Amino acid sequence: MRFGLFIPQGWRLDLVGIDPGEHWRVMSDLATYVDEGGIWDSLWVYDHFHTVPVPTSEATHEAWSLMAAYAATTSRIKLGQMCTAMSYRNPVYLAKVAATADIISGGRIQMGIGGGWYEHEWRAYGYGFPSAGVRLGRLDEGVQIMSDAWREGVVSFEGKHYQVDKAIVAPKPLQRGGIPLWIAGGGEKVTLRIAAKYAQYTNFTSEPEGFAHKSQVLAGHCRDVGTDYEAIIRSANINAVVGDSEAEVKDRLNGVRARISALTGETAADAMLNSMSTPQGGSGTPEQLVESLQKLRDLGCEYVICYFPEAAYDRSSIEVFERKVIPALA
Repeated sequence: MRFGLFIPQGWRLDLVGIDPGEHWRVMSDLATYVDEGGIWDSLWVYDHFHTVPVPTSEATHEAWSLMAAYAATTSRIKLGQMCTAMSYRNPVYLAKVAATADIISGGRIQMGIGGGWYEHEWRAYGYGFPSAGVRLGRLDEGVQIMSDAWREGVVSFEGKHYQVDKAIVAPKPLQRGGIPLWIAGGGEKVTLRIAAKYAQYTNFTSEPEGFAHKSQVLAGHCRDVGTDYEAIIRSANINAVVGDSEAEVKDRLNGVRARISALTGETAADAMLNSMSTPQGGSGTPEQLVESLQKLRDLGCEYVICYFPEAAYDRSSIEVFERKVIPALA
């Protein structure tokens, strides 16, 4: 099992109270820490414009700008987004941006990609909010366009959603065959079928029963489209608040709640914390997390991406996870 780590960028209200002039230092210092430590396989950001669980005026730093910055300031670690919303950028333009970042990084970019879901920011930024069918249709076509552009360096495409006429993407990415595709989401009829056709990685629920079911659906789509299910690496995300005792975990979760509730209200804060408050979701003692993640590993999960809500303020959860959880599973 390999592990990635989300760098706080504000989207989940994880830079609150830090002066905006200090944001890059905080983010960059943590990126350097995970890059130089040799423990983590990848670092990640979210592709969002407005905060959750409710939009606020707090900072949310843009994903692909951060990709370029991390490409230039790290040297080893893989760099991904979980996940880029296909409709936020023209797919040929996105292919060009990602290829440039891959060149800067020396061949370390990962393409996390999905259909997009956050209606408020879609409408706020003037994208409308088309049906799920349209959003996923764009995902399917966009992935094809990017793959062709990276492989050939030039692409033409005539689809329902996108039309491309001999667009040149030069230089191509450094990675042979193009940038790895992490197709994110658990939609069973469409998203997992797109993943079966094109993905090197998938990303869906960390809940064991759900993970097992989504894996079976993915396997069925692979049989239908004639691709190798075993070649697709399945991943999941967890929200990690780690303590040496259950009491310490509870105190840490209460600290996260106190930080965000003044901005979101108590109901929204509680709803957000519910997804973080169990070992299955990623929070607990090291022993509880090892047990929970072993169950996922036994179901075929080979990669876990960890979000630490305290990371901008306190790295001790990360350090405990590095010492006591990763060695038991890596």
